Amino acid sequence: MHINEISLTNYRNYEKLHLNFDHKINVIIGENAQGKTNLMESIYVLAFTKSHRTARDKELIKWDEDYAKIEGSIVKRNRSFPLEVILSNKGKKAKFNHIEQKKLSNYIGAFNVVMFAPEDLNLVKGSPQERRRFIDMEIGQIQPIYVYHLGQFQKVLKQRNALLKDYQRKIEMDRTMLRVLTEQLIEHAAIIIEKRFQFLRLLRSWAKPIHQGISRDLEQLEIAYDVSVDVSEDMDLSKIVKVLEQQFQAIETREIERGSTLVGPHRDDLIFYVNEKEVQRYGSQGQQRTTALSLKLAEIELIHKEVGEYPVLLLDDVLSELDDHRQSHLLNTIQGKVQTFVSTTSVDGIEHETLKQAEMFYVQQGAALKEG
Repeated sequence: MHINEISLTNYRNYEKLHLNFDHKINVIIGENAQGKTNLMESIYVLAFTKSHRTARDKELIKWDEDYAKIEGSIVKRNRSFPLEVILSNKGKKAKFNHIEQKKLSNYIGAFNVVMFAPEDLNLVKGSPQERRRFIDMEIGQIQPIYVYHLGQFQKVLKQRNALLKDYQRKIEMDRTMLRVLTEQLIEHAAIIIEKRFQFLRLLRSWAKPIHQGISRDLEQLEIAYDVSVDVSEDMDLSKIVKVLEQQFQAIETREIERGSTLVGPHRDDLIFYVNEKEVQRYGSQGQQRTTALSLKLAEIELIHKEVGEYPVLLLDDVLSELDDHRQSHLLNTIQGKVQTFVSTTSVDGIEHETLKQAEMFYVQQGAALKEG
């Protein structure tokens, strides 16, 4: 899988831009605040219909403009398909092969992308929310139905939390509505938990040997799913539902007192262990970075295994954050098989055969020019 070209209209600091890409390596060079990360982000948005940097679509629209448009042409299973994402104050539209997809869950997964940016190095030591976002985005790419259940869960969760806050202020209340929402929440929560377990089983199988290779056989990586309810990986969906029902029944009064939903996928986390020690707490910065790199490289292989093609890889200002050993391991792994975009202020000091074969683009003040 690769992207042939992209066109931007009113996107961030780009008024108009059209670029054709090499199907192997593309290097985007520019000083900070000139637009190279915006260009990388636009490829990500074309895949996911939302940014990895902001939850506010409005920020993606050029100042004083009503809309932003990203158009791209991808090659998938040796066929070319047009993609289009339009962002406006009225919402967003996504088209695959010229057909508007009424549900975004029907669009996501058409174009597979893995992003590796400096903030991903904080994936291990960052907040649980960052790790939940990581797992949600990756499952959504290979199982688009997951996006639907996640969206429904978040919608019901918002309604349920609002109702719990309302109950907080009342001495007596009819709990019927709360129980209806709880039932709806459990329906989606159970599927999310089951699919996270399934995904992590696959992720572990790829990340473990990759981490071992980067660490020169000195470290063993394990990934655990820290669930807020008493469920395990070997449970089927009906058993997970039953446990959730019992848990919510047991804490119903406490939730009303607190005015918040106390258990569920929105409270879960991932825990990483290197040589049986928790990396978040006890790992060195080097171990944390190796773990983050292992996860990203595992994502690439996992998507290839599940969808039959390698995703596009976006390395946004991340190479300079890695030491020579990790840098070389990353570039050796992707060489010749993954279409890769590298953004950087300079390629000086990055001596690798992969970059010598790259197409070079120079970005300055919202314009991008191909070398030569």
